[in-house]
Amino acid sequence: MGDRTRTAGQDALSLVVEYAKQETLEPLKGLGRFVVFGVAGSVLGAVGLVVAAVGLLRLLQGETGTTFAGNWSWAPYLLCAVVVLVATGAAIAAVGRGTARRSGAGDGKKEER
Repeated sequence: MGDRTRTAGQDALSLVVEYAKQETLEPLKGLGRFVVFGVAGSVLGAVGLVVAAVGLLRLLQGETGTTFAGNWSWAPYLLCAVVVLVATGAAIAAVGRGTARRSGAGDGKKEER
């Protein structure tokens, strides 16, 4: 009887440990991948936006002739800043739409998992 009880206790402990691993470690691994790819995508997107903004600034300063000469020399900087703010706002809005779509907030029903 004692040996059987000990085996049942070990089995129960083993089940609890396996369940804890399944419910904690595996989701954390998935979360880690999500964070790594999110950070990498954010960094690459930010670098791309800066390069595009500098390219637009160079285009406006070099190819518009005397349009932005003299008192209008500040205008290309303002235009680039507006374009960067619009692009950043569009990216933030896209993230918000994706979050709302995943949570089901937009259509009144939750996505089943």
